Amino acid sequence: MILEMKVPSPGESITEVEIAEWLVEDGDYVEKDQAIAEVDSDKATLELPAEVSGTITLKAEEGDAVAVGAVVCLIDTSAAKPEGDSGATSAPKEEKKEAPKTEKAPQPVQAKETYASGVPSPAAKKILDEKGVDSTSVSGSGRDGRITKEDAVNAVPSMGSPTGGSRGESRSKLSMLRRKVAERLVSAKNETAMLTTFNEVDMSAVFELRNKYKEDFKSKHGVGLGFMSFFTKAVVRALEMYPAVNSMIDGKEMISYDFCDISIAVSGPKGLMVPVIRNAENLTFRGVEAEVKRLAIRAREGEITVDEMTGGTFTITNGGVFGSMLSTPIINPPQSAILGMHNIVERPIARDGAIAIAPIMYVALSYDHRIIDGKESVGFLVAIKEAIENPEEILMDNNVKKALEM
Repeated sequence: MILEMKVPSPGESITEVEIAEWLVEDGDYVEKDQAIAEVDSDKATLELPAEVSGTITLKAEEGDAVAVGAVVCLIDTSAAKPEGDSGATSAPKEEKKEAPKTEKAPQPVQAKETYASGVPSPAAKKILDEKGVDSTSVSGSGRDGRITKEDAVNAVPSMGSPTGGSRGESRSKLSMLRRKVAERLVSAKNETAMLTTFNEVDMSAVFELRNKYKEDFKSKHGVGLGFMSFFTKAVVRALEMYPAVNSMIDGKEMISYDFCDISIAVSGPKGLMVPVIRNAENLTFRGVEAEVKRLAIRAREGEITVDEMTGGTFTITNGGVFGSMLSTPIINPPQSAILGMHNIVERPIARDGAIAIAPIMYVALSYDHRIIDGKESVGFLVAIKEAIENPEEILMDNNVKKALEM
């Protein structure tokens, strides 16, 4: 029996996918549920498992865009599993036998003017002389290495710059996911009235809390006490104070949400992924850290699903993990704002009338000015600053051990 394997729908509104990579070869014997291909949609990279066991015949090439529901391979379920094979393996392939060689009759050789390697033909020499190019600096592509007229036309005068270095280039097709990300970023720049406001945050209080409680926190909960839980809790508080930031435009209407689904930008093997922490307003510090860890691992291992990246009312991106000092993050549409975190550097600040050295992070809020005014955007970022600089009072209700569930 021949089974036609069709592309399943990876999610709502997705009409086609791209074959990113075949994990098997044409003619291989595959087991049921074995991953046979990776397919890219405009939201994620997913594995395609074999529906039955048998010998596979591929019907699409890597890089092909195929519609959802289209046949991408055939599996012959009547094929016997190769003997001595404990798992999926390639079906035995016939050895190619070379045809016996036959001597060709000698062909008449036409008399032709030849040139030694590196010696230009008369036409090439004339062009090189006009350009002022030394023939010894030109590689000949003609017979026996001679310099042809075309070589001379393409020769570039030295102009005193170094020569002989590699000047190769490569070309590869962007994945469907990368193309969609590029499309969305350009759309965000072109279709929103995007502005960015900045502030600086003294991280001293967060540092003190982490240094004091991080070991006990990790031993009890199995996850580290990082910066993301503090910033996520601070963002939830600020969104409740400034609901316009937790809104988005739909045509001529503004949709506001009474929940906080926080998207977090993480780097995956296929590029930037933005999984969502659902109902972050209901999570504790431990809950946020556990969810951040779970989503980050799934993204890095390529296991993240479309559902886990769909939605989100606000985004946090942390360029600081890569060493970024300051940036203007681009809004993740259809959301209306995004918070950019950056690296933490000890800087001199004024504190109680004196100069002090403190760990400072620059933060940036990019927002859609069509529905978020300057007063709200600045107030939102100030609310973040206040919460991070005084987390024990504002984020923990003056009860650190209860907040950390110690």
